[in-house]
Amino acid sequence: MTQTDNTQIVIARSEATKQSSGSECRSGLPRGLRPLAMTNKEGREPEANGFSLVELMVVIFIIGLLATVVLINVLPSQDKAMVVKARSDIATLEQGMEMYRLDLSSYPGQGEGLNALRTPPANLSMPQNYRSGGYVKDVPNDPWGRPYQYQVPGRDGKPFEIFSLGADGQPGGTDLNADIYAGQN
Repeated sequence: MTQTDNTQIVIARSEATKQSSGSECRSGLPRGLRPLAMTNKEGREPEANGFSLVELMVVIFIIGLLATVVLINVLPSQDKAMVVKARSDIATLEQGMEMYRLDLSSYPGQGEGLNALRTPPANLSMPQNYRSGGYVKDVPNDPWGRPYQYQVPGRDGKPFEIFSLGADGQPGGTDLNADIYAGQN
């Protein structure tokens, strides 16, 4: 043993005699006589750090409750937002159709469809009047990933109709599955 090791043992023994005799630390050695690695700077046993299982379970339970409340309030809003987005897209496509009609004197036919707003159809009578770049930046899909529907003629005597088939992708339906038109409430 070196001089330093002997000094540390003497200090540890002198501290042990200062404390009450008979008390033992967690290591099973009398207080003051334990390996130095098990003590902190003040010569005491380190305190246990961390959380108990009960504390962790309470925190996880509270986080679960908060997540449930958020999901219950957010999911219906997402469905409504998808319907609003579909109506907005349809309104934009209808505006593109009106600009197309003003430049070319007619709406695209059923065969040309909504793609006529992006690229000029091959059978245009006055191709020089078609705007370079088209009438819309892009022809989007509806919020459910399906293409918007274009119908010539439209309902109630309209020259055309642009609509989405809703969440189910089938004609008709109710609530989220209902067909979506720009002017509906």
